Amino acid sequence: MNMFEYAMQMEKDGENLYRELAQKSDGPGIKNIFDMLADDEIKHYKIFKNMKRKEKPQMAETEVLSSARNIFAQLKEEKKIDYKLSQIELYKKAQELEKKTEDFYWEKGEEVEDEYQKAMFLKIAEEEKKHYFLLDNIIEFVSRPQTWLENAEFHHLEDY
Repeated sequence: MNMFEYAMQMEKDGENLYRELAQKSDGPGIKNIFDMLADDEIKHYKIFKNMKRKEKPQMAETEVLSSARNIFAQLKEEKKIDYKLSQIELYKKAQELEKKTEDFYWEKGEEVEDEYQKAMFLKIAEEEKKHYFLLDNIIEFVSRPQTWLENAEFHHLEDY
């Protein structure tokens, strides 16, 4: 299995996990975030598929963090914080997958000689880092919703 096939499989695994988490989510807000994460994984899959064919696809920036910020703001307004703590382990599993994927892309980005491929691996690694960060916020939100929601500025989701 070459690096593109491996990357495609990791993205497919990520998509499947996010679809599962979306199905298991009680609240529509968190469900929507997981659906957006799954959609990002599909986008990444297609990029690697095209790179495998030696094509040079373009990649738009992910909107998942800004959308999540809006969803969390809405949840704060509605005071909908009824999430199952048992789901935290699944969220942590997704977070581990994001970290593994991010590390793989950083590594491959440093190994490949083609400048375009290098740029794409590093750009997708940055997106996976954002996904990890978002999952961290979901875990914190589900674990301590009252404390998390007290912060009206949502500094938790600042872009870095």
